[in-house]
Amino acid sequence: MAEPKVSAAEEELFGGPLRYDMGWSEHERAALDLTMVTAIRAMPRLVFGTLRRAWRADRPSLLGVGISEVGQGVAAAVTLLAVNAVMHALLGSGDPVDRLRAALPALITAAAVAVVNAGLAGWSTSRAGRLEPLVERMATTEYLAAATAVELEAIEDPAFRRLIDVAQYGAASARRMIGACVAALNGTIALIATAGVLTVLHPALLPMLLLIAAPRGWGAMRVAQERYVSVMTWVEHVRAGRLIGSLLTERTAAQEVRIHAVGAFLLDRYRDMAESAEAEQRRLADDKAVTELVAAALSGVAMAGTYAVMGWLIVTGHMELAVAGTAVIAVRSGSASLGALVMNVNQLHEESLYVQDHDRFLVEAARHAIPRGGACVPARVDGIVLHKVCYRYPDRDEPALEDVSLSVPMGSVIAVVGENGSGKSTLMKILAGLLLPHSGSVRWGGAELAGLDRAQVFERVCLLTQDFQRWPVTAAMNIRIGRPQHDATDEELEPSVGYAGASPVVARLPHGLRTLLARVFRGASEISGGEWQKIGLARTHWRAGTSGADSVLIVDEPTSALDPEAEIEAFERIRRLAGPRRAVVLVTHRMSGVRHADTIYVLGQGRMIEHGSHDELMAANGRYAAMFRTQAAQYAPTGSRTVPRPGAPADA
Repeated sequence: MAEPKVSAAEEELFGGPLRYDMGWSEHERAALDLTMVTAIRAMPRLVFGTLRRAWRADRPSLLGVGISEVGQGVAAAVTLLAVNAVMHALLGSGDPVDRLRAALPALITAAAVAVVNAGLAGWSTSRAGRLEPLVERMATTEYLAAATAVELEAIEDPAFRRLIDVAQYGAASARRMIGACVAALNGTIALIATAGVLTVLHPALLPMLLLIAAPRGWGAMRVAQERYVSVMTWVEHVRAGRLIGSLLTERTAAQEVRIHAVGAFLLDRYRDMAESAEAEQRRLADDKAVTELVAAALSGVAMAGTYAVMGWLIVTGHMELAVAGTAVIAVRSGSASLGALVMNVNQLHEESLYVQDHDRFLVEAARHAIPRGGACVPARVDGIVLHKVCYRYPDRDEPALEDVSLSVPMGSVIAVVGENGSGKSTLMKILAGLLLPHSGSVRWGGAELAGLDRAQVFERVCLLTQDFQRWPVTAAMNIRIGRPQHDATDEELEPSVGYAGASPVVARLPHGLRTLLARVFRGASEISGGEWQKIGLARTHWRAGTSGADSVLIVDEPTSALDPEAEIEAFERIRRLAGPRRAVVLVTHRMSGVRHADTIYVLGQGRMIEHGSHDELMAANGRYAAMFRTQAAQYAPTGSRTVPRPGAPADA
């Protein structure tokens, strides 16, 4: 497959063609192997896979489709036989009125069969219409259920993440395969019926039917292959053009589009890229016209040959004129059925590629699923202890954590600090049971995490991160979703709202807690980052307050969008959430928020550098002391700021 021609605008903006690693790029060149022979070979497997999925979705509807399609095939055969009877009657000897009278039963039969056939076609369409959404829903549910049940490690693995992106197209393809399969089944049955009638009329007509239909099938296949190659070659270019168009209308880019005059610049590049894509479409249209012309010419030659053979058979007395008339109708009907069959099998093949991705994802997701069951988490957990924990991400050579030990007693406030990339977030995921360490141990009240029922472990964890999910639902549900199975009225949520200091935020909303927080919907409202963090804290309070067992609250950079006064107040509220049956683990860059923690752990490049209370760490004059003084220096009077180093004198 040739490399796409890169327009000047694409080269300037993107440095060359963009390569999106999405579903269709998984199958480059796959459809190019779809020759006539491979199409026929692949059809039983494709049809069986589709029927198996439809059988699970709605058996009565599938049986209805099958019965109606077989009935239509029988109707097609009966119609041809009725036509043959009419031909014999009309072309026979005798008075014209007698011949018409003789043809009348066959005509009535043909009309009755046409009515029945129309009813069967409608029934098939109705049943297939019921099957399609059911199959799509089933496939989508399977996909989503599998995606939500895998280990977090799989989600963060680039290879598995890519498979998730690829498999999302499988559900829609599974739906489209129902229609393609029904059409292919209809074409196959009709072709078999026609071929059977032709064989009865004269055996020599059957190979002539194949000769007529083969060029049309070749032409359809070649056009489909050319289109596929073009899509694979140019899809990144077209997608890049659409990306530019979306940037010109995005809300986040609106200010720079206007002030920096980006609009006119990008619009000019968009036009250049669109013109390049249009040239490819013109080439594709010309090639399609030539292919279809050649296919029509070859099919015409075969048709002429068929008529010549029929003429010879009539002249030599091997075929009656009435049979020849029926044969002409059957040949034209059969060639049309075969051409349509080739197109339907081609569609089945293309759609099946994405359905296979869906099925492959389900298999891989089952391999990476969080184990069900396990030992119960102890009723009383006096603390969580990590001992010499090591963890390495699949796509990285350096370990994210190495020989890290940490203790979180119930009732305590623990702080974890360190520079970006020091492993803090990874450590919190292991503490919460989202990741299992590759070596070392994590013990909940003396029980090893790996052997516990993970669902019970998650039930004991409250989590609030800097990038916590801002759900596009009401303010009330954004709080309640901390424990969504627990119903609550607005009045029952008020303590959590007040605890988080979010009462002024809710008061300003047009519908209070009933306000939808999603600007993508009409009538919804939007709040600032700091206001969102208060909603997030209310969600955490709600989850923690509805837990009746020993639990741990993990708070990762919770105040980044708050003003200084709100930040101090938020830290105080978070520390107050600690209790006899709840520990608080606080991760933050704001050193002023951790000085009152019972124990402070300092991470550096995945290792535990030091730990102790604030006073102990300041006295040790190590990394923590240097970080604390660096931040404190930012608030010192101008001219007296210094940047302390680890090991510098305490009064530096």
